Amino acid sequence: MKIIAHRGYSGKYPENTMLAFEKAIEYGADGIELDIQLTSDGEIVVIHDETIDRTSDGSGWVKDYTYAQLCEYNFATNFPQYGFQKIPSLQEVLRLLKPTNLILNIELKTGIVFYDMEERIAAMVKEYDMEQRVIFSSFNHSSILKLKNLTDCELAFLYEDGILDIVGYAKKYGISSLHPALYNLQYPNVIKDCHENGILLRPWTVNNPTHMRMCKQAEVEAIITNCVETAVGFEETK
Repeated sequence: MKIIAHRGYSGKYPENTMLAFEKAIEYGADGIELDIQLTSDGEIVVIHDETIDRTSDGSGWVKDYTYAQLCEYNFATNFPQYGFQKIPSLQEVLRLLKPTNLILNIELKTGIVFYDMEERIAAMVKEYDMEQRVIFSSFNHSSILKLKNLTDCELAFLYEDGILDIVGYAKKYGISSLHPALYNLQYPNVIKDCHENGILLRPWTVNNPTHMRMCKQAEVEAIITNCVETAVGFEETK
C-alpha cells in the first residue's frame, strides 16, 4: 500500500508549500498529492482553495491575482513557526520531484472556476518526461475526460458521496482509478468490484491507524494522508 502525502506533509507543515513537499520526501512518502489553479496571467499555481483567505495573509480569488502578486503573500499563516512560505508554481514542484521516484497526484480544481488548463498541464508533464509517474484527478469529471485525449498519464475520478455503480461508471468512461472519500469504502461490494475489474483505489483522507489498517486489509493501491510519519511507520511495521 503506497503512501501519498495529501497536499504534501500537511499534518505538520503548511499545506501545498514547497516545505510540505520537501518534508513528504524526507519522511518517506511514496508520492505527493497537490491541487492546481490558474492565475490571471496564466501561471499554474499550487493551492487548494479558490481563494487565498484560509491559507495566506491575503484575501481574494486566485484567478484575480497575477503570479507575482500572489508571491507577495505568506502561505504559512497557519504554521507561523515556519516563517514565510511562497505559493509554489507547478513547474517548481515538477523540478523538485523530477530527480526522485515519487508519484505525483495532480488534482485539477476546476469544479467551481472552470479553468481552461488541461492542455497546458498535459504538455508540461510531458515536457518533464513524468507521464509514467503522474496521476491526474478531479471532482470535475469532464476535466478528466478532456485529458484522455491529451495525455498518457493515469486518470482518476475523485468523488465524495456515494455514486451508484461507481465501478460501472468508471468503466463506461475508460477510467482505471478511483479516489473516493474514505467512508465510501463502506458501500456494498465497492472494494470487491474494483478488484475484479482492475480499478485502482486510493481513498482520502486516511489519517487514523485504524483506517490505515482497514485500507491495508482491503488491498487498496494507496492511501492519501496528512499524517505521513504515522502512515509510513504503519507500513514499515506490518
